[in-house]
This record gives sequence, C-alpha cells and structure tokens, in this order.
Amino acid sequence: MDCNFGVSYNADLLKAKAILQEVAEKNPLVLKDPAVYVGVEEHGESAVVFHVRSWTNTENYWTVMDQIKEAAKLALDAEGISIPFPQVDVHIQK
Repeated sequence: MDCNFGVSYNADLLKAKAILQEVAEKNPLVLKDPAVYVGVEEHGESAVVFHVRSWTNTENYWTVMDQIKEAAKLALDAEGISIPFPQVDVHIQK
C-alpha cells in the first residue's frame, strides 16, 4: 500500500519521517515483513512529499489506507508539522 504525504519546507524532515514511520508501524493490520518504508518522494512546488509504503493483507487494504492517512494527519498536527496546500503569490505592478 502506498501513500504520499506532503509537509512544509519549513518542517523538520527527520521528525516528519519518523512520525510517518511510527504511524505505519503501529497499525496492527500492517505486516512486519516486509518492513515499512518511508522516504522523500519529491520536492514539490508547495511541499516535500514523503512516500510511505507498507504491506497488509488484501482484505485490509482500504481499512489500512484510511487508518494510516487519518493517523498521519493527526500525528503531524500534534507535532506542529503542517501539510501545506498549493499557493500562488500574485505581484501587481503599476
């Protein structure tokens, strides 16, 4: 199962990575082998995007997907790590 999470460029990346790793590993429906993988997927326009890969049994796929997405948002919020949204700066010249 693959999930991507964007965090602010101002965020502590190692802390964000550890939080996402812990969220996936703590889920009781995530398999221990193969191990959870968390890494930087890309440096996006508005965020550093982490890729979280975990494995679960087929019948648990959607349940785990929902649980990890919710738990990750709550855990990042609790640690003050923002998930930014795309922004555009407009400069008006006379």
